[in-house]
Parts: sequence; C-alpha cells; structure tokens
Amino acid sequence: MPYFFPLDRTVQPLMCQRLLRVAVFAGLLSPLGSLAQTTIADLERAPAPVIAAGDVGTDSAVLWVQANRPGTLLVELAPPDGSDAPPRQFQLEASAESDFTVKMRVDGLTPDTTQRWRAALVTGAGQIGDSARGEFRTAPTPFTAASVQLAWGADLGGQNVCRDAERGFEVFDPIVSSGPDLFVALGDMIYADGLCEAVGRYGNAQVPASFGQATNLSGFRAHWRYSRADPGLRRLLANTAYYAVWDDHEVVNDFGPLHDTRADRPYRPGVHLLPLGLKALLEQNPIGEDPLTPKRLYRSVRWGQHLELLLLDTRQYRDANLAPDSAERPKTLLGREQLTWLNRHIADSDATWLVVASSVPLAIPTGSPSAAGRDGWANFDQQGGFEQELRAILDVAAASRRKNLVFISADAHFAAAFRYRPFTARPEFSLYELVTGPLSAAVGDTADYDRDLGTEQLFRHAPVSAAEVSDYAEARRWFGFGDIVIDTSGELTATLRGVDGKPWYSLRLTPSLATRLAARGGGPWLGTRGLPD
Repeated sequence: MPYFFPLDRTVQPLMCQRLLRVAVFAGLLSPLGSLAQTTIADLERAPAPVIAAGDVGTDSAVLWVQANRPGTLLVELAPPDGSDAPPRQFQLEASAESDFTVKMRVDGLTPDTTQRWRAALVTGAGQIGDSARGEFRTAPTPFTAASVQLAWGADLGGQNVCRDAERGFEVFDPIVSSGPDLFVALGDMIYADGLCEAVGRYGNAQVPASFGQATNLSGFRAHWRYSRADPGLRRLLANTAYYAVWDDHEVVNDFGPLHDTRADRPYRPGVHLLPLGLKALLEQNPIGEDPLTPKRLYRSVRWGQHLELLLLDTRQYRDANLAPDSAERPKTLLGREQLTWLNRHIADSDATWLVVASSVPLAIPTGSPSAAGRDGWANFDQQGGFEQELRAILDVAAASRRKNLVFISADAHFAAAFRYRPFTARPEFSLYELVTGPLSAAVGDTADYDRDLGTEQLFRHAPVSAAEVSDYAEARRWFGFGDIVIDTSGELTATLRGVDGKPWYSLRLTPSLATRLAARGGGPWLGTRGLPD
C-alpha cells in the first residue's frame, strides 16, 4: 500500500509524524537518524515480528510488537481510508530485558474506523526484516447505535493438548473468519504449570516444546512464545482488537495471592509465582498500563450505544480458596477496590447491554482437588467458594433495575448456558451466563452446578465421561468458542460454537423482550439448540 514506509526497498531515516500523544510502556522512542541507508537485497531477512492491538477505545489503542532478536522496531500506522494525511511512524528499541517486546499507546484515532498498521525490525547492522501487517476497528462513540461482534475463548494448550502437528490450534481460523470486532482472551491462554510433548493427551502428534513448568521469568516467556508461534493465533492477534485477562494457569493451578507457592519439584518452596506470572502477562499482551494504577487488569470497554464490557481480574485480590464463606463473614474474589468499581458500573452504565467477563464460572463448581476449596464463585457442596460476594453483586444489579446483564465465562472445559433468578422477592430480575468450551485443552464433564441463585441450565455440551474421550478426533468435538453479536437495534444473539465454527446453541434477546419475559416468568427466544451432526 502506498502509505506504508518502503520496507521492501531501503531503510530510510525515520521521524515521528502526527504524534498527538504516545505513552511508551516498554522500549525507547527515539530518532533513527543514525541508521545508514541499506539495500535489503544485500542482507539476510529477519522474520516478521508478532503484532497485536489491544485495549482499543474510540480514539486510542495499545500496539504490541514482539521480535525475536534485539534491534529497532519500526511501527507505522496508516491514515484512515480516504485521508491524504501522512502515516504516523514510530520507532522503539527491542531488547532482551523485555523479551524483545515493545508496547505503546497511540491516541488521536478516529472512532468507528478501520486502522491499518505494520511493523518490522531493523538490527544493529542495519538489516531490516519482513513486515507484519495488521488492522483493527476503533470503537464507536457511546452515542452511536452501531453493531458489534465480540468473540471469546479460553483454556489453550492445557493438560498436554497443545499445537497439533498438522492443524495447530485450529479453532482460531473460524474465529478470524467470522470477523469479530474484539476478542476476549478469557484466561488460561497458557498453561505455565503444564507440558507440551510430542504425543498429546489424546494420542495425536504435536509440536513439542522444550520448556518445562515455569518457575522463573524465562520459563513463563517460553510458554507465551510457544502459543504465539501458532499461525492461527497470530492471524487473530493481527486482525482483531484483543483484550486479555488471566485465570490460574497463567501462573499455577488455582492460585491466588495467598496460595501461589508450590513445594514439589521443579518449584522452590516459598517462592511466590504470582509476581512472575503477572510480569509475563503484562509484557506478553497488549494490555494498557497506567502508572497511577500499576498492575491493574480489571477494566471496562465501551463499544457504541449498545455494549459495555467489564473485564474482571479474578486472581490478584482473592481470599484463600479454603477460607470459609458465610453471610456473616463473606469472602472476596475481587477485592474491595475492584468490587466497588464493578458495582458502580453495574449501577450507572447506560449501555443497552452490560457484559461481564469472568474467567471463572458462576454456577459450575471448579477447583482441583475440591478438598483445597472451590476456585470459582460457586460454593456448591462446601463453604469454600465466593458465593456471598456474587450474591451481593447481583443484589446491586437488581436494586439498580439492571435488566440486560450477561456474564461470559470459561474454565469448566465444556460449553454451557444458564439463566439466573436469584431473588424470589424480585422475580422480574434475571441474568444469563454463557460458558465456552476449551479452545484446546482436556475436556471436562461435570454435570454438577450450584442452584442457590435460582439457576436454570439452558444448555450443556459435554461428554458423558471425559475419561472415555481417548483420541483427538473425539476430543476436538468439544473444543470451541463463543460470540455475541449486537445489531444496530440492540438485539443480542449469543452463540456457542465448535472448533469448526458451527453453532451448538444460540440465545437471542431484545432488551424490551428480555424485560417483559422476565417479568412474567417466561424465557428467551432460543435459536439453534443441540449438537452438530
């Protein structure tokens, strides 16, 4: 394209143009005047970097680039289509200190516009590599009745269900093909406490990894790089606004700040793993970082008139899983500040739909082994969950007359849908939860769910027994993702899909219909239900 700098011919000195504001979180922004012009034909080409755009708003985005060696990363952001303005050009230094990643926030973008950009690496010798190209759409303003498509997924490469030798992580191709505006990576996007071997859990040949369980920063980085080497995931990162949160396996199974150490090999007793996993998460993802709220992962995304997305951090502030949860002394999963932030958004948001992204499910009991306490919201068969806090959150929603509330979640390793009517004194109040199956991980099978919040299971897609899933052809039937489409009128359609993109289940709601049906005790219009042929 003519507006890109001439990477395919000669390295030219580069100056930043039309830079309204750039906050650089990793790397160094400086002139490239010292680079001599170098003919590319005379040099060995370096591979294209990995790129992603995240935390995209109406007029800003976080651009993330990862190279495989030190050098200067050239980044160019094209002007909007039809504009005769020059491209905005930046340069940042990639070093081993940050695993050759750079991250920068760019402002002054046009709302509801496709943004095209690319990046390439110049080494110290003046060698320039191949460029990686990407695009993303900025959010419409809150007053615009725009359509939006949100996709989400979680649980990638778990329990030695890693990159298939032939297909890779095949689930990403249908996600990219569906063209979502934003993708929510809802946790467990690496399994830092797991292995990826040449033969997978289900007997298929895999791309093996040389790393073991992560016990230091280089180990966590190796897990992230293994996943990022997958072509399908790279296409998703390059072509969709990407919003990352974490769950437990970005660090270690069922961790929290009070139980993030392990005594068994290869771990060292007493060494806290949370700080290492968090540093790697922030470094390896396009997550904006504010110096006033360092290491904060919970945040909101406003996408036009119809959608506000609330991304929760269910790990960094939680009480111990084994601590009892009672009405007299309720536990916290979110911590005081995040809970206050969530309740304020629930009460005050004027978006048509409020979608809350929770990496742990509401009703499905999680935690392994269960004797170590429940890891999600549901107490289920013990007092070790976080149900009291969830009930208080929903009480705020009901008191605020919040009608159009949807939770998206994962972690159970199978797909499900639920409707909740938690308060008999407020029968008009209801909400929904959509749970995705794993992107690529061991398959789950529990039929248990907590009924304390007026829970009704609308759909479940899981094998009768996960232990009987013995080969990859069978296992991949349970891999999948979810998407939510909201049209310009505000009608919402949530769909749970398989690894091939075919729908398993759809839930369609209009805001007014949802309100009327909840008041008279009816149900939503259920679209496609059942399993694919």
